[in-house]
Order: sequence, then structure tokens, then C-alpha cells
Amino acid sequence: MTRVGEPSGDVSAVNAARILAKRDPVIRRLVKEAGLPVFPKPQGTHFASLVRSITYQQLAGGAAGAIHQRLVRVLRNEVTPERILATSPSDLRQAGLSNSKVASIIDLATKVTEHSLSLDGRRMARESDTEIASQLTSVRGIGKWTADLFLMFRLRRMDVWPVGDLAVRRGYASAWRIGTPTAKELETLGEPFRPYRSVAAYYCWQAARTLR
Repeated sequence: MTRVGEPSGDVSAVNAARILAKRDPVIRRLVKEAGLPVFPKPQGTHFASLVRSITYQQLAGGAAGAIHQRLVRVLRNEVTPERILATSPSDLRQAGLSNSKVASIIDLATKVTEHSLSLDGRRMARESDTEIASQLTSVRGIGKWTADLFLMFRLRRMDVWPVGDLAVRRGYASAWRIGTPTAKELETLGEPFRPYRSVAAYYCWQAARTLR
């Protein structure tokens, strides 16, 4: 995977979409139907975004949002490692978090505080996608899917291919008119989109939306 600063890393999502549209007729059609890609500007800190990701895991959006809001209130609007470690697990559970998610958030806060996980933007800019994903997945409750989304939407990496995302697999199947591929099959199917697989995944998500 590419590092920030290499040629493909400097290409915006819009330019990447245009490049892929010239290569692939399906992407070209999706660009016409869904428009050029929009990757919202990240808000807040990397740490707070990971806490939010853990909170939202395996929950419907509305329920997850309500729990996350209660968690932010419990933390007095300070979603920081220090605040989490200063808050009792029982108070974190009162926000609606399961025991496993409380353990995950505490583990994340502990690793950041002990410097076994660095979320410093300048340091991460020097690291590869694989290096960052390896660090993130060392945290209890953070798997490859969460790491992939962090790379795509927080760090704006252009060559992430989240094969574990069912919506991406279903969207690919719908757009390219094939049976839903397995994660392993999708890995191979994504090769033609290098080094802009994040943008290809974006259009798979767009295609999956039409299935709802």
C-alpha cells in the first residue's frame, strides 16, 4: 500500500475517480449516476473517532448515536485517554456500553497513554497503511474493518480496499453484475483499481445503497 507523499497519495479522490472512470466502464457509469466522490473532512481527534467507531460497532445508527451522546456526556465532553482512564467502568457502562466495549475503550486509552499506540498525525503520515493497521488492530475490539475505515476517512489514504465490509462486496456484485464475492475473491477483484481502491470502494458503497 502507498505512503502519504508518494504520487498516488497526492491524488485527490476526485482526480482518482476520473482516472478510474477512464479505466473501467462500470466505474464510469457509477460516477455518472452518483457523482464525484465526497470524503467529508475529518472532525475532532483521531482518538475520539476511534472511540466513536468502537461505540457504533454492531449497532443500528440511531441506537449507537444515542449511546455515543451519553458517553460524551459522561466524559464531560472530553473524549480523551486521560478522561476515560479517570472514569470508572461502571460509569462508562451507564452510558449504554457493553462490557466488551468498555474494555475496548479502556484498552485504547491505556495504549495511547503508555505510547504503545501513537495517533500523532505527523508520525502516522510517515507510516504505511499496513503499519498503521497493525498498530490499530493491537487494540482490543478494533479489527481490520475499523482500521480500514480509519485509513480511508481519517487519514484520506487512497489505496484501501475493505474486503471485510459486506456492503462493499454486495455493491461490487450489483455494479459488476456477479454473485456476491467472498472477502478473498474481492481482494483479487480489487487489483485493477490500484492505487485508488478507496475510491473504488466508495462507489461500491454507492451501488449498495440502491439495494436497500
